Amino acid sequence: MADVKIKRYTQPAGGWGALRATLQHLRHEGIVAAGTALLLKSNQAEGFDCPGCAWPEPDAHSTFEFCENGAKAVAAEATSKRVTHDFFAAHTVSWLAQQDDYFLEDQGRLTEPMVYDPESDHYRPIGWEAAFARIAEHLRGLASPDEAIFYTSGRTSNEAAFLYQLFVREFGTNNMPDCSNMCHEPTSLGMPESIGIGKGTVTLEDFDHADTLLLFGHNPGTNHPRMLGTLREAAKRGCRILVFNPLRERGLERFANPQDPVEMLTNHGAQIASHYYQPKIGGDLAIALGISRWILEEGTPDAAFIAEHTHGFAAFRDTVLNTPWAQIEELSGLSHADWRRSFCPAWAAPRSISKMATRRA
Repeated sequence: MADVKIKRYTQPAGGWGALRATLQHLRHEGIVAAGTALLLKSNQAEGFDCPGCAWPEPDAHSTFEFCENGAKAVAAEATSKRVTHDFFAAHTVSWLAQQDDYFLEDQGRLTEPMVYDPESDHYRPIGWEAAFARIAEHLRGLASPDEAIFYTSGRTSNEAAFLYQLFVREFGTNNMPDCSNMCHEPTSLGMPESIGIGKGTVTLEDFDHADTLLLFGHNPGTNHPRMLGTLREAAKRGCRILVFNPLRERGLERFANPQDPVEMLTNHGAQIASHYYQPKIGGDLAIALGISRWILEEGTPDAAFIAEHTHGFAAFRDTVLNTPWAQIEELSGLSHADWRRSFCPAWAAPRSISKMATRRA
């Protein structure tokens, strides 16, 4: 870590920095020409889904439907680097286990099946037929197919995962934990009790109609940069974007679209957040309470919508109104003046929260 330098970054997210990083990823994997051709097929109707994230594709595709993170993921998948048996002959498994994940993946792709030899503590080559025979021996030795668990990751292509699950079902089990149930099990159990469904209810179209967006803990510039393009369009049409994040995420402050000539020439980018709050860590619930209290105190709730679409609203209202502002301030880290001066006006003339919810319902 001695050669790592940290300095203040003053540029917007995206822009020339993203283009340079994309080229660096392709060059690092040795696929500048081939990788560029692959990226032009990323998230295209006649191409493939980017393995970087699950941000949805718009109906009207542009030529470049990928971000810096996507370029990194595609480059890693298509790397020209290869790990042969010579590499494993030179390094024991004990030594490999002490290396970090970045080093191990950066060595490249396996070129042949390998098997562990405990006597030498090395991986050694094994033929494909012998490898399949070993797998079959273990599977056939089970008392029931349900004793086996077959795992695949989110980085696996849809085509490979489809073939894999066909094999597993033919074997006689559906024990296939994947990212949707291993990573999202809490939401699939907890969210139905809260909102009646175990997944997100927001669609890409909602961003085109919303007057106000509240972003809690989002780091799109790091995790799913393509969202910045959607937020940029919303901000440009006058949508209020209120960010609640203890971290100052540059992508939520300014974003330069690499496909916009003006923003690339000026290198300034578009302002994303109209208000940026850095609450206390864990203060999200208090912020939601404060939003609810201000709406109940200052707004006019839609009684018909509440009666048709909610349960237990009276108890919820009592809890909110009986929570002192001082307690909300303490838990959230935001002062009452913050709410009144800059946050609350964002709700002064919404098109209607209930209209948006009714449209989705």
